[in-house]
Amino acid sequence: MPEGVFSQPGSGARFDWGPAGAAELARVCSVLVVVDVLSFSTAVDIAVGRGMRVHPFPWSDQARAYADRIGAKVAVGRKQASDASPWSLSPAALQGAPFVAELVLPSPNGASICSAAASTGVPVVAACLRNAPAVARWLHAQGHGTPTRPVGVVAAGELWPDGTLRPCVEDLLGAAAVLDGLSMLGVPLSVEAAVTLAALASVRNVPAAVRRCVSGQELIQRGFADDVKLAVQAGASHTVPVLTGQSFAPA
Repeated sequence: MPEGVFSQPGSGARFDWGPAGAAELARVCSVLVVVDVLSFSTAVDIAVGRGMRVHPFPWSDQARAYADRIGAKVAVGRKQASDASPWSLSPAALQGAPFVAELVLPSPNGASICSAAASTGVPVVAACLRNAPAVARWLHAQGHGTPTRPVGVVAAGELWPDGTLRPCVEDLLGAAAVLDGLSMLGVPLSVEAAVTLAALASVRNVPAAVRRCVSGQELIQRGFADDVKLAVQAGASHTVPVLTGQSFAPA
């Protein structure tokens, strides 16, 4: 498929934002890395690291019916978690919830992007600050990261109430952590990816930046400080969740 200028041709690692950016990079990249640090991709890292298969699903009231159809449990919103439904988008909740073999994990950002990307046939990896170094090493070992087999790194971002994209600090830094690992392995970066990496170099204390940013403060004020604490444990995980068919499993 021909590469247009928006696909950042000629580089081994490329960067963009949100669903539209993911759709563009999925056209031309050999693998897509989706970064949603404070909810989806950290939750996937925790659940897959425990041995669960995670099915991404767009945020909608159809998630439970889908889970029933495939014989899985379904994760609910953070505030909706209960003894009967302890699985939620909270990484801390997933760390302590009962083990289930199959879990449907809906989210408005990361899961929606992953579901759409999977329908194109491109492999999808869920990355966060916790597993960014492991993801970069795995991508390189698989032969990704050349101009002919480029990596597309997508920061999921958040949504404003009107549905428009809100770029956010935590996903920028999570994406930059993946690009940092690729760069150290000699992968040539697009201008967009290099500028993203420069943002990481400008932050002296990444955990503090994530805690203090809008999304971090929002979660802390809502009572989910433990989610932020887990999300900023950079390099703590060696799990590489790869979307195979309809679910994430370890690489």
